[in-house]
Amino acid sequence: MYSLVRPLLFGLDAERAHGLTLAALDRAHARAPSLLGKPPEPLPTRAFGLEFPNPVGLAAGLDKDGAHIDALFALGFGFVEIGTVTPRPQPGNPAPRLFRLRGSKAVVNRMGFNNAGVDALVRNVGRARRDGPGLLGINIGKNKDTPNRIAEGDYMYGLSRVYEFADYVTVNISSPNTAGLRELQEEQQLRRLVGTLREEQERLGAKHGRRVPMLVKVSPDLSERDIEACARVLGELAVDGVIATNTTTSREGVEGERHAAEAGGLSGAPLMARSTTVLRMMRTRLPESIPLVGVGGILSGADAVAKVAAGASLVQCYSGLVYRGPILVGECVEAIRRRRFAPSRGALPPDA
Repeated sequence: MYSLVRPLLFGLDAERAHGLTLAALDRAHARAPSLLGKPPEPLPTRAFGLEFPNPVGLAAGLDKDGAHIDALFALGFGFVEIGTVTPRPQPGNPAPRLFRLRGSKAVVNRMGFNNAGVDALVRNVGRARRDGPGLLGINIGKNKDTPNRIAEGDYMYGLSRVYEFADYVTVNISSPNTAGLRELQEEQQLRRLVGTLREEQERLGAKHGRRVPMLVKVSPDLSERDIEACARVLGELAVDGVIATNTTTSREGVEGERHAAEAGGLSGAPLMARSTTVLRMMRTRLPESIPLVGVGGILSGADAVAKVAAGASLVQCYSGLVYRGPILVGECVEAIRRRRFAPSRGALPPDA
């Protein structure tokens, strides 16, 4: 079905096509769920103390306000991550702010955490039916006009508001589209922010009688020295997991292509090598007790397997869906299944 409508969508402005696609998913889910395809067979995978029905998830950014949760789960994802959400509503950066690089199977975005605010997201999550076993992640950020020196206030507020509604929470300090945000990955700022949030996480766990895992999402543009420092801090503070990676400001491999010079973060196929390198480096530097989520450049089942081989327990897709459609979800699950149970490897247990 997607292969038929993709040419029509690609004839529209990318952000408009995004909105129409989500609206169409909602209608199909409500009226003819079979149009969304058959979900993949379960492939249970354990990470962060949670049991995922399969290891393939949706990365944050597609559903910032949690308004399409049920339709997205119907595509077969083992987990869906909504957001990034900020304490207060904000419009994001001026349009146009989303661009396809068709020749490279890539996307450039400079959305800028456009969202309706955390209260709206919480209301949407409360209305979602959430049939089935899929898990929900909520990705939190800071408002654009909040200085970094007091950023922990925004993150603490976001964490406290979404805590009871999330299966896990992701701290986004790596988007290139909010000025200065990536500075929070600097060692001392990272230690202060994550240390504060870890204390709040434990306080909220005691309050709600349930410990919700907290993950940190990192940039693909970190130097090796920065990766060393980041892994050291996150390991010492015992975060529950790390997502590698966000989008890149690099334009390596897409030079000269239409829209390549647009400001913003690049995702899609050209990000695959860079993000997988950071994933592999983080895996060798973090304690084995901290699982990794691999995201960036997954356009095939083989790409998903490459992330697992580099050390990911789970993977996430986003831009690959623009070019491949929902079929990508099942393809990735089946590829990981074949790797896990390959005769030459023996039956491997799900990642702990």
